[in-house]
Amino acid sequence: MTIALIGVNHKTAPIALREKIAIGRDELAETTRALAATPGVTECMIVSTCNRVELLVAVEGDSVQVAAFLSQQFAVDASILAPHLYEYRDREAVSHLFRMAASLDSMVVGEPQILGQVKEAYAVARVVGTVSGQLEHLLQSAFAAAKKARSETGIGSNSVSIASVAVDLARKIFGSLEGRTIFLVGAGKMSELAARHLVEQGADSILVCNRTAERARRMAEELQGAVVPEVIEFAQLYDAASRADIVISSTGAPHPIFRPEHGQAFLQKRRNRPMFFIDIAVPRDVDPRMNKLDGIFVYDIDDLQQVAAAHMEERSRQAIDAEALIAAEVERFHQRQRTVNAAPAIVALQKRAEEMRVAELQRLHSRLGVLTAEQLAAVEALTHGLVNKFLHPPMQAIKQAAREGDSAKLDALCEEWSVSTAAPTEPPSTAASPAAPNAEADANSISSQEPNARKNIESVNAERVS
Repeated sequence: MTIALIGVNHKTAPIALREKIAIGRDELAETTRALAATPGVTECMIVSTCNRVELLVAVEGDSVQVAAFLSQQFAVDASILAPHLYEYRDREAVSHLFRMAASLDSMVVGEPQILGQVKEAYAVARVVGTVSGQLEHLLQSAFAAAKKARSETGIGSNSVSIASVAVDLARKIFGSLEGRTIFLVGAGKMSELAARHLVEQGADSILVCNRTAERARRMAEELQGAVVPEVIEFAQLYDAASRADIVISSTGAPHPIFRPEHGQAFLQKRRNRPMFFIDIAVPRDVDPRMNKLDGIFVYDIDDLQQVAAAHMEERSRQAIDAEALIAAEVERFHQRQRTVNAAPAIVALQKRAEEMRVAELQRLHSRLGVLTAEQLAAVEALTHGLVNKFLHPPMQAIKQAAREGDSAKLDALCEEWSVSTAAPTEPPSTAASPAAPNAEADANSISSQEPNARKNIESVNAERVS
């Protein structure tokens, strides 16, 4: 089984390409099912945000072409998409996932939204049944590592986000937001965060519009206090937009909602007073051709990277600490995983040891005669104890080799004890007692000690039967 992670993000692909493969919230479940239907994919999850689209998959074999899914699903020429794709496998995939969840791969390092977005993707994958054992363990470990990074390093201090960077840009455009009218289009999480930052920066005139009016009203009510936001019905979107000095747009619309003809109408109503659009949506809400109009200035999410660079410098020390912590958590995950991978050999040893123990007891049954329940319990305890002692050294050696990632040593030990690291095709035998032994065994070790073990059993039982 191989873990693979394939995708594009703000570092590798321009927004013009990212928006072509962006997956809306309503489409995520269906697209995840489609990915799961790809031959060779056994588990999968899709993360789609304004800055990235990533496919996390568990696949059978190394030849499964998951990258082709994106070009086929979204009808994007593979030759256009390929130069912008990155693909990680196994250890590199785990490391990238951990770093992403901890916001170390984000446009704004330390932003808290990405962990929630990955958790939402995980929740969707669980609902549609595309995440189980392997990815379940991996994702839970990634969530725990991200939480640890935020609580044990300074990466989460003075929390920033794409929304706060957008507001910083708005403040830099005008110097002060007092007396300026800000129009928030879209009432999702990003707009809510932007609204809170606007209030903190002194904005006192805020308009809120959303396709669902009730949601816009709820956000306006939450902001009441320092300001009293005005809720705009979606049908009045274009009439109200001309009142705004700055429009911050973040909707889930599949196509631009602000186009050049709208911009021309806005400028006429504003008597050519400048108007700024900060578009933090993917796909974009503002047609980039709007930038060609005199008096209209458009900043999309890729433009925010320049503003975000300042935050990167401020957080360099915290990011170094977080990177070290995440690297340690990745190594800890792999150590646990290697130990888990030795489980089939452990099960095989336990099975062989139990079969030999049961066979010996059955062979001596006629000589032991009829035993009382107390005597039978004593024999069971004695034989289990002996098996445990014999199995402890080889099992510890197998575990140690697994923890150290020494595959050559692990293979040699398994060959020596005639067991395999492949998952067993049938459960271990439990015929002799209600509980399987806790011992960790090697069949050859048992064989070499078998005469003494048998002699001890016969001696003890002879005394009890007499």
